[in-house]
Amino acid sequence: MADTPKRMELAHRDRFGDTCKSVGAELKAFYFTFGQYDMIAIVEAPSDEAMAQAVLSVGRHRAVRTETLKAFSEAEGLEIFKRLQ
Repeated sequence: MADTPKRMELAHRDRFGDTCKSVGAELKAFYFTFGQYDMIAIVEAPSDEAMAQAVLSVGRHRAVRTETLKAFSEAEGLEIFKRLQ
């Protein structure tokens, strides 16, 4: 807890937002959370490669660990399921 302000300097929302913009992505939301993760960022990126570049850039310069989840919209998910039939 005592190191939280220092850690926030390293993983600051605005800095991450700028990193996202630099690869054509947009930081949609940023949350502080309880549980396994301290923070969650919702990012919309033009490609998986752009998202990987943003995450790797943050990991390279800051003392953070990341986990990335790819999300599909409801329509995209339903279309994937339809193709399975």
